Amino acid sequence: MFSIQPPQTDSMYTRDGVRLDADVYRPNAEGPFPVLLMRQPYGRAIASTIVYAHPCWYAAHGYIVVIQDVRGRGSSEGTFTLFENEVADGEDTLKWAAELPGCDGQIGMYGFSYQGMTQLYAAQTGIEALKAIAPAMTGYHPYADWAYENGAFCLQLGLTWALQLAAESARIAGDIETYQQLVTAAHQPPMTDTYPAYPDIFRSVASKHIESFFPSWVTNDSASDYWQKITPQLQAVDLPMLHIGGWYDPYLRGDMRLYQEMTARSCYPHPLCIGPWGHIPWGRKVGQMDFGPAAASPIDRRQIEWFDHILKGKSLPSETKAVTLFEMGPNQWSHWDSWPATVEKHYCLESSGLANIREDSGKLIEVSAEVSAEVSARAEQLGHAPKAQVDRLVHDPWNPVPALGGHSSIPAGVFERTAIDTRGDVLTYTSAPMSHDIHVLGVAEVVCAIAPSTPSYDLCAVLSRVSNGQVYNLTQGYKRVDRATPTETDRVTIALHPTCFGLKPGEALRLSLSAACFPAYPVNVGTGAPAHESRLIDAQIITIAIALDKASGTVLKLPLQQSSAQSSGESRD
Repeated sequence: MFSIQPPQTDSMYTRDGVRLDADVYRPNAEGPFPVLLMRQPYGRAIASTIVYAHPCWYAAHGYIVVIQDVRGRGSSEGTFTLFENEVADGEDTLKWAAELPGCDGQIGMYGFSYQGMTQLYAAQTGIEALKAIAPAMTGYHPYADWAYENGAFCLQLGLTWALQLAAESARIAGDIETYQQLVTAAHQPPMTDTYPAYPDIFRSVASKHIESFFPSWVTNDSASDYWQKITPQLQAVDLPMLHIGGWYDPYLRGDMRLYQEMTARSCYPHPLCIGPWGHIPWGRKVGQMDFGPAAASPIDRRQIEWFDHILKGKSLPSETKAVTLFEMGPNQWSHWDSWPATVEKHYCLESSGLANIREDSGKLIEVSAEVSAEVSARAEQLGHAPKAQVDRLVHDPWNPVPALGGHSSIPAGVFERTAIDTRGDVLTYTSAPMSHDIHVLGVAEVVCAIAPSTPSYDLCAVLSRVSNGQVYNLTQGYKRVDRATPTETDRVTIALHPTCFGLKPGEALRLSLSAACFPAYPVNVGTGAPAHESRLIDAQIITIAIALDKASGTVLKLPLQQSSAQSSGESRD
């Protein structure tokens, strides 16, 4: 470990003459050293220390650490426009950083969320000095991985973030009145305006020339050219990448998309580490669940080992595996040479018709994959509303099913949800207690045969652990469905959030279905109007009939691990 020089502020100028400021942390030694670069919009003094060690810690391991304010943030000049300048500014910053005194010409980048995106945009430039990146918890495809989930706008996350960034813009502009309005709205999000998914405050902000991405995100509700322009273009990129995610982080879909894309074509290593965390913090307590001391973040140590390996040629610890996943339930890390193979376990749904009233009415019944496939094929051929074993959801927009934990709401994580599951607008289906251990890993799917009363509706599916009379959420998925006619039967498939959990003998699995998860997602008013044009006054009561008979093809598909992994109860930190 090196002693550290006092940090210095250093500046560079972009190709269009805008000054960008950075804090530079240096080892108190000759060098040369590689650079670790973080480009971020939240004030460089913070340096993402809410989840990472302080830059001094990284510098003490023999790195020149550069924490830069992106354009229009902190003390950097220019106007901040979400993602718009990060490719060109990232390229200019890499060229500048590679020439810093004491730099050996090699650069690694790290950071999560927006700081993960700045890594991807910088990688897009193909600058030779950039040797490795470590993007964490970042929505690679902003439309499908960040702003929308299966066609549903991620309202609470998008709104809260937009208010935070707009407030910072107002602060930089010295607009005290607008700043206070935005801060108040961020702590008490406006969800009851005329258009709940497009609150009035953003029209007010626009009239005061405060930039916000929110209007563009909520109005571009399909994969349009707008999204393509801000999606990192990595087709020609091949770099070593350390991929980092959390089972309750909203952007894990993006982490997995990037990991799968790169491992399919890259000639470099792409280790993956996923913990039981939400977006912040990365610790043992996530919501109401304590995952134990093993869940404490190993990421700082893992990153140093990774960058030492790529940038300094050091060997990785002998026990290091390519894929490191935290299994919830056993609460231990599992280590794999590659993403493990899985096999599908299928459950059909049965009910006495009271699955929205009694917890003992709805059941998950295990069936073979062959039977499930035969049922699904028969359902595709029928194409009409089944007539037997139908459960009905009645969604009242005045009292929508509330969001509770998971990956999409604030706060995220694990919560005891018995109170929600006993609501009359939630259907629950519970398996028999497990007779042996099962280990789930990957993306579960729920397929439903649905006859709705309106042209548009939403469906939320939550998987939970039932143990000793308590119910704790494991993973969930959400989808908006817009239909051509209100008389046909829909076959709706919801891909749930990636997960990794174990159930032990005596524990059961529960599937809960509802038509809302508010305010994580906007309440669907039922008319088919897009979210930003949906008025609160137009919201309709929606009845959803879900067919459960064997001809319907309604099924839960659960990915099970095929083989055991090397496991550890403690992290190497």
